[in-house]
Amino acid sequence: MPQETQGVIAGGKGEPVRLETIVVPDPGPGEVLVRVQASGVCHTDLHYREGAISDDFPFLLGHEAAGTIEEVGEGVENVAPGDFVILAWRAPCGTCRSCLRGRPWYCFDSQNAKNPMTLADGTALSPALGIGAFTELTVVAADQAVKVNPAAKPEAAGLIGCGIMAGLGAAINTGNVGRGDSVAVIGCGGVGDAAIAGSKLTGAHTIIAVDVDDRKLEWAKEFGATHTVNARNANPVEAIRAITGGNGADVVIEAIGTPETYEQAFYARDLAGTVVLVGVPNPEMRIDLPLLEVFGRGGALKSSWYGDCLPTRDFPMFIDLYLQGRLDLERFVSETIGVGDVEEAFHRMERGEVLRSVVVF
Repeated sequence: MPQETQGVIAGGKGEPVRLETIVVPDPGPGEVLVRVQASGVCHTDLHYREGAISDDFPFLLGHEAAGTIEEVGEGVENVAPGDFVILAWRAPCGTCRSCLRGRPWYCFDSQNAKNPMTLADGTALSPALGIGAFTELTVVAADQAVKVNPAAKPEAAGLIGCGIMAGLGAAINTGNVGRGDSVAVIGCGGVGDAAIAGSKLTGAHTIIAVDVDDRKLEWAKEFGATHTVNARNANPVEAIRAITGGNGADVVIEAIGTPETYEQAFYARDLAGTVVLVGVPNPEMRIDLPLLEVFGRGGALKSSWYGDCLPTRDFPMFIDLYLQGRLDLERFVSETIGVGDVEEAFHRMERGEVLRSVVVF
């Protein structure tokens, strides 16, 4: 039987979010019903509210979540009721051209639930990134629910579902940061700090944090930054080169997504170095680089989608590292809030006061 619960809705471009009654259907074939325990407030949710992703309003926000399986639909075998899971917005289909080439982390036809959640009047909702987790119950494709060790705290574990995975993966999967490497991370919010934590995990020797906020630079040190640069007070390219013996960093991770910071990343890397773009630009942004510099510097210019992760491989691994004390996920949680506090959490995020606000049910 369909169930009713409360959820956070973005009803129109730029409008404050509001709580509405949500009708949650029974899971269909290949789907699961998840009881959400915690869901992080991510910049992507704000992008949905602002209409920066699509205009398919109303949206049911929330996507960075952990919870337990309440019920499974026909044919579901990967999880069972009671399992503790992290929700992934990429669930490789196994049949698209990327999956068939052995690159499921680029899947071009990721799975989502087919049964829509609705408002009480029957209006179909668009769940953020195919999840919709600012509500106590949500229906997703079974492969979006990745079983992990239930010893993990839900408010910490859920962050692996999006932003923290994006940063960890930008360093480990996309940037291939290795032992002894020098790394610079431009932008020290949640994603950037996760890239710093990932670089530390892999044994990077020098990790340079760049931001314009001294408070964020102090946070970056807690995640493993060995050096900090306030870009308001110093030219970040010159500073990164000075720290790396005049050469530039082996890997530069751009976690903001603007032409100015991308250009800084491009010139701050060593010859044959790698630039990783994980910050999300808006559609109007353009960049102009001398083609001779692109050729002459060599190396690689990469974009990182979801940290190039394979959720079934990476989520359990990072939860194990967290439980071993090697990855401090709890440090990313600035505050826990109720489901009615999301709008104010957006404002705190915009002011740079938090790494992550987490809705706890």
